[in-house]
Amino acid sequence: DARFYALSARFDPFSNEGKTLVIQLTVKHEQTIDCGGGYVKIFPSDLDQSDMHGDSNYNIMFGPDICGPGTKKVHVIFNYKGKNHLISKDVRCKDDEFTHLYTLIIRPDNTYEVKIDNQKVESGSLEEDWDFLPPKKIKDPEAKKPEDWDERAKIDDPNDVKPEDWDKPEHIPDPDAKKPEDWDDEMDGEWEPPMIQNPDYKGEWKPAQIDNPDYKGKWIHPEIDNPEYTPDTNLYSYKDIGVIGLDLWQVKSGTIFDNFLITDDEKYAEKVGKETWGATKDPEKKMKEQQDEEERKKREEEEKKDKEDDEGDEDDEDEDEEDKEEKEEDEEEEEETEAAPKDEL
Repeated sequence: DARFYALSARFDPFSNEGKTLVIQLTVKHEQTIDCGGGYVKIFPSDLDQSDMHGDSNYNIMFGPDICGPGTKKVHVIFNYKGKNHLISKDVRCKDDEFTHLYTLIIRPDNTYEVKIDNQKVESGSLEEDWDFLPPKKIKDPEAKKPEDWDERAKIDDPNDVKPEDWDKPEHIPDPDAKKPEDWDDEMDGEWEPPMIQNPDYKGEWKPAQIDNPDYKGKWIHPEIDNPEYTPDTNLYSYKDIGVIGLDLWQVKSGTIFDNFLITDDEKYAEKVGKETWGATKDPEKKMKEQQDEEERKKREEEEKKDKEDDEGDEDDEDEDEEDKEEKEEDEEEEEETEAAPKDEL
């Protein structure tokens, strides 16, 4: 518990240029995890496996991450030109105790798809959902809102006039209050009636609102093409993929990783998912139900035994109390016998 883990495996380096890249694995948080990673990293072939750590350069990071109730997400992080870029969308991961299949698909048309348990949960464009590139459009630095541009939808009615009797004080002396008979002006000072809320008070007067005849709507800053933007058709591509690894932190250990797969065939990945996770998911749930039932029975037996032990202790205490009372009675009889006159014996 509460430690970093670093495990990796090397394979023949390859590039996914011109091909689909599929990364797939199963993750099972058997320990009811409260904080810890369940993701995998794909590294270039120059990784020093003996010194793999959190700052080691990687190509892709993918998989679930849980930490408390606030973080339950699927990480999809790409390294682009030496910088790690996080997905802009919130992809929620599974947080139960069962095995789940996580699949990332990256296509040569710069699109992607995230699947959990062979079901699509997110998809889109690499360029739109990550900040790899500067924006295509920027606000025109030369454009300025005209000085006479009126964004007020409503204005005060210039013809509305405050009524002459509007201004009334918020509080007035209580007309029903009477000076106490024992009030002494010399001793108590001049008597003043208490103040009450004025029923005629109307608050601050504000003129009625009317549609603004000069209203032009909210001014929108015009945009122009960003001179710094250059499209990149190879956002999806990595020239050197050579190591797969688990580089993660877990507060509560016990996560089970299995069925790692890197391929260029989406259908094959789905087939493998069905043959591995798909074949075991129902038996796994059935086994969990059986385990829960066994735990329930065991717990009930322990509670029953504890209750019987408690009742036995109470019986013993009652017997001890009875023995004590009998002993005290015997002692009292002996004392009375010894104290009686001999002619009574």
